[in-house]
Amino acid sequence: MKKPIGCVIILLNDLQQVLLVLRDQKPSIPFPNTWNLLGGFLEEGESPQTAIHREMLEEIEVDLEEVYLFRKYEWPDCDEYIFWKPINLDLNFVQLNEGQRLAYFSRSQIQKTQLAFECNKIIEDFFGTRLK
Repeated sequence: MKKPIGCVIILLNDLQQVLLVLRDQKPSIPFPNTWNLLGGFLEEGESPQTAIHREMLEEIEVDLEEVYLFRKYEWPDCDEYIFWKPINLDLNFVQLNEGQRLAYFSRSQIQKTQLAFECNKIIEDFFGTRLK
């Protein structure tokens, strides 16, 4: 059976903070009421880059234009492409369509917070390799 392919994005502001979304409080979803990176899964025939652009338009109504590939992970249950982009979003003007709310987190705040899925590892790897 072919593993699903996901994609998430690290949106990084000038203060080196990462934008996270608080997942819905629904017992039917994995990691309800937990902070997570924005993203989702590829649709049939879609490239990872096309998918992350679509997901951002669906989730926060932001056209990211150019994004950068950080890394591909091969997890036991899925393969996942991690993108990143430096961007300063004013959260007062971002339309959130999935999840409870958005917030920026510093690296130290993230290290003290259990995120959904493998996001703690992804973000720590990102800071460890990109922002030395």
